[in-house]
Amino acid sequence: MKGILVGVAIGYVLGAKAGRERYDQIVRAYHRVMENPTVRKAAGTAKDKVADTIPWMHHEHNGQRKDPVIPTA
Repeated sequence: MKGILVGVAIGYVLGAKAGRERYDQIVRAYHRVMENPTVRKAAGTAKDKVADTIPWMHHEHNGQRKDPVIPTA
């Protein structure tokens, strides 16, 4: 029984270490992509097109902040 618990503990520690390293690798890749000027420009263009299509996406109206309101039935 103790051998199983030791095995589980070792597996957990090794898995957690590998998991954290993989997580850090994914985060670094995400930041590299998001810092790319082409990606930033494309994201801004997409955001503007969505905001133009969906009227409640505009958070300002006549210089005043307007929170989006979901209509009720």
